[in-house]
Amino acid sequence: MKYYLSIPSPFGSMLLRAEEDALTGLYFVGQKYFPLDASNVPSAANMPSAAPPRVLAESAEQLAEYFAGERQRFTVRLQIAGSTFQQRVWSELVKIPFGEIASYGQLALRLGLPTGSARAVGAANGRNPVSIIVPCHRVISSTGELTGYAGGLERKAGLLALERPAAALPQQLELLDVEGVQ
Repeated sequence: MKYYLSIPSPFGSMLLRAEEDALTGLYFVGQKYFPLDASNVPSAANMPSAAPPRVLAESAEQLAEYFAGERQRFTVRLQIAGSTFQQRVWSELVKIPFGEIASYGQLALRLGLPTGSARAVGAANGRNPVSIIVPCHRVISSTGELTGYAGGLERKAGLLALERPAAALPQQLELLDVEGVQ
């Protein structure tokens, strides 16, 4: 059974999805690749009578701490579905430390992929079903530009600004409106 929880964030409403005792999805509402099964999330009055998994409350709590600048690492149990290649890319994403960035090409090299695999890495990155916790926002182009974030470039810029001191932000962040995100 799938359980959902909608939470606020500084970057818009988010939807958490859990099955059993693991988080299986974390999306900005309306983002690219928003899951079809989440389009008709039942209201609280129509939810199954079984109690929702504790991981939803834990995830919401840890995300609130992250947005408040009090958490840099997540500890919730994840169970994310994807191809073997996607799983490899997502495993590499969690190795990017808080406040740091990597390029799609750098990730391809770390994965031992041939030159020119940055686009494939970018495609897998974009399909990450647990954004923020698996930090796909920390990946930028080799030229320092913000590209390819399913939640939108303003959100990507905001998340990077939340994690990095202003002096260390990629140049393109200055062009985006990230006012109020410190």
